Amino acid sequence: MRYIRFFNEIKLTDVPLVGGKNASLGELYQELVPQGVKVPNGFAITADAYWALLEKGGIMKPLREALEGLDRHNIADLERRGKIARDLILGVNIPQDMWTEIEEAYGLLAKEYGDSPDVAVRSSATAEDLPTASFAGQQDTYLNIRGLQQLKEACLKCFASLYTDRAISYRVDHGFDHFSIALSICVMKMVRSDKGSSGVLFTLDTETGFRDVVFITGAYGLGENVVQGNVDPDEFYVYKKTFREGHRAIIRKNLGKKQFRMVYAAGNAKVTVANERVSEAEAQTFCLTDDEILKLADYAVKVEDHYTRKAGVDRPMDMEWAKDGVSGEIFLVQARPETVESQKNKTDFLEAYTLDEKSRVLLRGKAVGQRIASGKVHVIRDLRHIRDFKPGEILVAETTTPDWEPVMKTAAAIITSRGGRTCHAAIVSRELGIPAVVGAEGAIDALSDGQEATVSCAQGDTGMVYEGLLKFHVDRTALDAFARPKTAVMMNLGDPDQAFGLSFIPNDGVGLARMEFIINGFIKIHPMALVHPERITDPKVLSQIESMTAGYSDMKEYFVEKLAFGIGTIAAAFYPKPVTVRMSDFKSNEYASLIGGADFEPHEENPMLGFRGASRYISPRYEEGFALECQAIRRVREGMGLTNVRIMIPFCRTIKEAKGVIDVLAKNGLRRGEKGLEVFVMCEIPNNVILIDEFAKYFDGFSIGSNDLTQLTLGVDRDSEILAESFDERDLGVQTFIRMAVEGTKRNRVHSGICGQAPSDFPEIAKALVEMGIESISLNPDTVIKTTLQILDVEKNMKK
Repeated sequence: MRYIRFFNEIKLTDVPLVGGKNASLGELYQELVPQGVKVPNGFAITADAYWALLEKGGIMKPLREALEGLDRHNIADLERRGKIARDLILGVNIPQDMWTEIEEAYGLLAKEYGDSPDVAVRSSATAEDLPTASFAGQQDTYLNIRGLQQLKEACLKCFASLYTDRAISYRVDHGFDHFSIALSICVMKMVRSDKGSSGVLFTLDTETGFRDVVFITGAYGLGENVVQGNVDPDEFYVYKKTFREGHRAIIRKNLGKKQFRMVYAAGNAKVTVANERVSEAEAQTFCLTDDEILKLADYAVKVEDHYTRKAGVDRPMDMEWAKDGVSGEIFLVQARPETVESQKNKTDFLEAYTLDEKSRVLLRGKAVGQRIASGKVHVIRDLRHIRDFKPGEILVAETTTPDWEPVMKTAAAIITSRGGRTCHAAIVSRELGIPAVVGAEGAIDALSDGQEATVSCAQGDTGMVYEGLLKFHVDRTALDAFARPKTAVMMNLGDPDQAFGLSFIPNDGVGLARMEFIINGFIKIHPMALVHPERITDPKVLSQIESMTAGYSDMKEYFVEKLAFGIGTIAAAFYPKPVTVRMSDFKSNEYASLIGGADFEPHEENPMLGFRGASRYISPRYEEGFALECQAIRRVREGMGLTNVRIMIPFCRTIKEAKGVIDVLAKNGLRRGEKGLEVFVMCEIPNNVILIDEFAKYFDGFSIGSNDLTQLTLGVDRDSEILAESFDERDLGVQTFIRMAVEGTKRNRVHSGICGQAPSDFPEIAKALVEMGIESISLNPDTVIKTTLQILDVEKNMKK
């Protein structure tokens, strides 16, 4: 046939004939289906058909005239000319010879899938899904098309959508001539995801560009809701490096609200799909099982590997998936190169935005872009009012679609009430390099026109909208000539949300991953309350815990899974560099503030010197809670394959406690030395220094905790404002203990490091530590680069 190519006749090299979308689907169908990747069959109506339509319809000349002298910054002019162009195409008839071939191709599809199959009719431009410009969403898609009459109407609309306002504007911005691009059409068997679920998956983290994860988003029903940002989707991460080694494990899951389900519309020939509300029970359940998540990860890795081989360079991919709710099968329905984060050169310089002041928080949502911007708010409730938007304003909307792009390009920042990190607003914001806060519920009502606000996406996964025009600054550090010092420079970290982004800072791993941050920020429930819910005395607290753990057959699994996800995310971000995870170091009053904690914690007058650290782990009062911490560590090391995780024990007072905690770890399946497991101890009590030769028999390394060591050496409560001037890590006594500790580690041939605050705050301490010969210094992320340069200078001078 002249105008038709089925997927088994198309390869990646056929972009000029069938466009990017169709060429990629043909590649998937021919090359990846034999590898176990499921792709629905379909056919392409070629670019030749588009040119024939224009020529035989006699509209080529008036089309050119409609677009001559276009001022794409003049939205009214853009809208007028775009409508003329679309009307020209919609006003012609599909030539009979072309339509005969389309009918025949549809008939062949019917033989495979049954009479009058439901199909998706999708646009596929010949300059689309390129590695440097995706053109994603610029042309139209029509779902649930059934029968020849609907198919004919959808095909004409697709041809006309090459001249949507957004597509015209996009081509001008990217330097493409309107008449050098043609439109092919994809006619593809619909997957019954209206009865299942669908979404998007990437082979990198869309926020940071971290390359080693598969990132999946999904919701119930047809995929348009996820793509357009109408719902807050579920999110899943799988770590690619260990996945390829056989550790098929999920490292993170975030439950979305999934407010709507897009389904087939019944009894209306003109409306093919509609949205319906999702029940509360469904919203509280992930739209994919763990096995389905891992199947999609398998698809993603195979597709990325194939496209990388074809391109000869790394090729991160952006894909769409759909789960058939009737058969239970999962399909890929689109694949294209990712065109935003993968195009950034992470080795040139590191850019970090920092707020210099804070104010009242107006809204929270998902952060997109890792930047900060401020300006006047402009709320747009309806697309008809986008002409009123002024460049430099903060765009606020319920959600956005490709039709909004002409004004999005001029916005300082974007805020939407709905949507996840793979929705339209998020994708466009990344491409434009502007911050966006998506899924900020109630944004269009909480903010008002002309209100001054600051949008910050530089504080991890949560995007913040602050009142007023706040001051901020940007640090740019050149990395091309960044040498590594002999002294390992590591990072203190507790927030998994920041791990992928912080991993790009030149580092030698994580010297302190604070488990208590993960427990407090992501779990919130006392572990013993999950082990013994029957001992909770307050019915309201018990009800709250039951609500939070709904969906888990065992309450304890809630704690283990969430803790493993937090640790696993940090470990994956820095793999294979070492990540030192300190077991929980709450004090009894801090444990008591966790949900359900009051029923399990003693009252202590001085919790700082009380029931904490090693003494807690070996006590019958907490050993069942500590067992859950150990289970999470085992899941990360053995299940996820992240063997770069090592354990650190805080506040180990005596040799008896040292032996006891090593025995308890072994009892819980964490035997020192097995499978390369290292166990470190915090060196923060004078007794750790005085008896370092004895402590060294039980541990592989010591990490000096300068805060507690200073407190206990000087007898100063580190939290006391009255004694603040007396608390000084630079005191000669404290420095003497630190020197003794480093000398002791060398004598016993175990690792020496420091993870306390002192070297982050005082350059002279960092200098002294290097001169002592300490092996590693772990710092707060914002001081890593500055201190690394200082260490390089010290080491250079030591050689002279």
